Parts: sequence; structure tokens; C-alpha cells
Amino acid sequence: MSGHGAVIPMTSQKCGALTGQADVPGDKSISHRALILGALSVGETRIQGLLEGDDVLDTAKAMQVFGAEVIKHGGGAWSVHGVGVGGFSEPDCIINCGNSGTGVRLIMGAMATSPIVATFTGDQSLNKRPMARVTDPLALFGAQSYGRSEGRLPLTIMGANEAVPVHYKVPVPSAQVKSAVLLAGLNAPGQTVVIEKETTRDHTERMLVGFGAELSVEDNAKGRIITLTGQPELRPQDIIVPRDPSSAAFPICAALIVEGSDVLVPNIGLNPTRAGLFYTLQEMGADLEFENMREEGGEPVADLHAKYSPNMKGIEVPPERAASMIDEYPILSVVASFAHGVTRMHGVKELRVKESDRIEAMATGLRAAGVTVEDGPDWWHVHGLQGYVPGGTTAATHLDHRIAMSFLILGLGAENGMSIDDGVPVATSFPIFEPLMEQLGASIFRTGA
Repeated sequence: MSGHGAVIPMTSQKCGALTGQADVPGDKSISHRALILGALSVGETRIQGLLEGDDVLDTAKAMQVFGAEVIKHGGGAWSVHGVGVGGFSEPDCIINCGNSGTGVRLIMGAMATSPIVATFTGDQSLNKRPMARVTDPLALFGAQSYGRSEGRLPLTIMGANEAVPVHYKVPVPSAQVKSAVLLAGLNAPGQTVVIEKETTRDHTERMLVGFGAELSVEDNAKGRIITLTGQPELRPQDIIVPRDPSSAAFPICAALIVEGSDVLVPNIGLNPTRAGLFYTLQEMGADLEFENMREEGGEPVADLHAKYSPNMKGIEVPPERAASMIDEYPILSVVASFAHGVTRMHGVKELRVKESDRIEAMATGLRAAGVTVEDGPDWWHVHGLQGYVPGGTTAATHLDHRIAMSFLILGLGAENGMSIDDGVPVATSFPIFEPLMEQLGASIFRTGA
């Protein structure tokens, strides 16, 4: 929950075939970055297909507070009149990023090398998440931060008066940390170098190049080396946001587990650093096809066609794939519950520090629904029930949108449905989830006000 509504319990029930076209919203990761880089450009950036969920709207508000002019035109069309690199003005209020770890970490990076002070907060969930993983590298640029233990919010950052470029090796696979460092490097003279051992989603690198930054990427024995030359004049862009693969995962996975289903999800971004779930589902034997493959705005895009797949088998998901599907493990565990055999997921400790401890949240809820789950610090195994999942219980969402949607999808295939304690978090990333799923034929309803 992003703090924008009262608790709303919800229930989903076993339903008939899901059919039709699911037009999911724009990509959340790209939407955040389009707003921030638009604000750091000189001139007008025009954006089509922006995700208008709470997380992204909070980032739009933050860019306004930092001095950019952000205008909503309707139908997903927005424009940002930027202030240029180093042009952020000091905010006169606290920046509330709601539930968005991506938003707050990227914004911290974008302002950390300007001589201004900003205070950040969020909802109950976000304020529990560790921010030291970002504030530690930002300190290398000369920024100072003051917050609770582990850098948790509320937190104040004093931007560097005279920023210096840094050479930083990302200690854990995290696109948020990498992106925060790169955005900070924009206003530091010279070259900022980021090294990541495992490749994470690369939207920031692609968009920086699109906006005119001088950036190079090299893969060698040390890892993936990203070099950014600071203090460019970013050029405004016209951006078409592809539809979000993380949101697409929910109608796709629902189609795979509900008998007779046939669902098309068009215009989905298939950036190789984001598409791990879809390849994993295909390896499990899912009837999932990529149609009309093409490129839009520098990003690979396709229409995804999913059909009911009763013969999926559990597999061992390669640990090196984790970064490309880290947000999709909750819904993958739902599909794994309906498969034959055991699905093994390793190298996923990052799930412990997302909006909730997603391993614990999903394991607890799945066990209550009749599924056997084993878990450890950075792994979990789901024992499939060959299409028969009892369900019939209420799962705690822990203010986590992906946990909420995953259990609602599970209920569509479970014998006795499934309930969740709070559906409000869904609005942070997928504000049209309920009507979209109902249009396909899903039985999802609110059981409280």
C-alpha cells in the first residue's frame, strides 16, 4: 500500500477460460527513468504510454518539486520541461516516494551531486527498506546522508558541493544501485565507472545514450564495465514507453493455469535484462509464443500469446537468470504450484529485501493454500501439485503489490479460490489490474471497503 487508501480485502475464485486481449500498462522502470532524465534535460521531453500508477506519479511529483515542469495531457501522454544536469532546485517540502524503491533510489542519485538538500520518506513498507546500499556509493561523490539505521527512511541527503567522479563495483546485483550511481555521475566531472558482476536491467544505460550522454559498456573478465562521462547537456526526447513485462506476467500466468484459456498480451517490452520469466515458462513447457517481434524506441518488443498449459514441469531456474526476473519470482511460484515436479529457485536473496520479504510472504501463503515449499536465505523450492491446488485461505500481502496480485492469480486456478488481506498495494504498479482481469473472464472481487 502506498498510503493512498484504506485496506481493501479481496477474493478470487476458480473461473472458466480466460480469453481475449490484455492491454497492460506501460513499463514502470522505463516510466520512472523517462521522467527523471526528462527533468535533467534542457527542453521538452514528450512521453507516450507512461504508467500512471502511484509509484510513477510520485516520481512525477518529485520532479516538479525539484523544479521541472511536468504536465499530464491525458491518455498516457505527458511532457517534461527539464532544468538540465545540475539544474535541480532545492525542494521546499519532503519528497514522499510512497511505495517505490526504484523511484526513491533513482531520485537520490539524480540529486546527490547538486549542492542542495532534500528529505525523503515513503509509506510503511518503503520506510523499512535498506537505503545504505545507495547512500554508501553516493557518499563517494561527496554527498552526505542522515537517516535511521541502515539508511532507512525518513532520510535527508546533502548533495555534494564539489562532486567527484567515482569508480564503483556494485556489491549485489541491483539495477537501482547501478542507476543511482550513474545518475549521480551525470553531474560529476570526468568519468564515473560502474562495474557489475552480473548484468541487471539496462534501461538506464539505454536511455542515457538516447538522451545524448557519452556512455560505453564493456564486458570482460571483471564483469560488465559501464563508463559515463559527466556533465553532458542532455537532449530532450520523444519516448514511447513499451508495456510492462512485469505486469504482463499476471495475465500470462493466469492463462497458463486456468483451463481452456487463450490470452494475447500485445506490445510487451522484451529487454533481455527483463525477460527471464518468459524463457523460464517456456522451459517449463508453457504454451507461450512471442509474436510480431520488433524494436521500438531502442527496446525489443513482441506480442505474447499464452494458452492453458496443463503439462508444465518443474525446473531448476538458472541462478544467473535471477536479475532478469527478480520481480517475477512470486508469480512464477504460483505457476510452479500447478506444475508437475519441483521448481527450484536459487540466487534470489534480493527477494528478502524487496517491498516485503517475498520469499517468506509467498512461502507462507502457498503453504496455507496446500503447497509444499522449502526455503533458505537465498533459495526456495516449490513442489507442484499437478494442477490441483486447494487454496481456500487468506494470504497476507505485507503492503506488497506483487504478492497481492500473485495470490489473486492463484485463486483463479485453485479449487477453493484465494483471498488477500489488502488489495490496495496493486495500484502502485498495475492500477487497471481488476478491470483488465475481469474483462478476460476472471472472478476477482472486493470483499471489504
